[in-house]
Amino acid sequence: MNGQPQHEHFRHHVRRYLYVFYALLFGTLITVGASYIPFGSREINIAVALFIACGKASLVACYFMHLISERKMIYGIMIFTAFFFIGLMFLTVWSFADSPLLTIKH
Repeated sequence: MNGQPQHEHFRHHVRRYLYVFYALLFGTLITVGASYIPFGSREINIAVALFIACGKASLVACYFMHLISERKMIYGIMIFTAFFFIGLMFLTVWSFADSPLLTIKH
């Protein structure tokens, strides 16, 4: 293990996991704090919460799911998935503008 004793190797990983855990707790506190701030509209509040959630999700995916040390193929699959997810969300939003005549919208 690169010349390190076993306990030093685990101590390094535990320390990293604790830093990520503290960052996730901090992100949760920021999310709760941001929910009390009126940003002007409900959409902006949701966008801020989703932005913070994306940061927290990336921490979980990178460190707890060990994707930060994976090969390029994993990143390719993740980019491919994100591309199609964004495309499907775009098509969903785009379909709202293409409703039939005399449709009642709430």
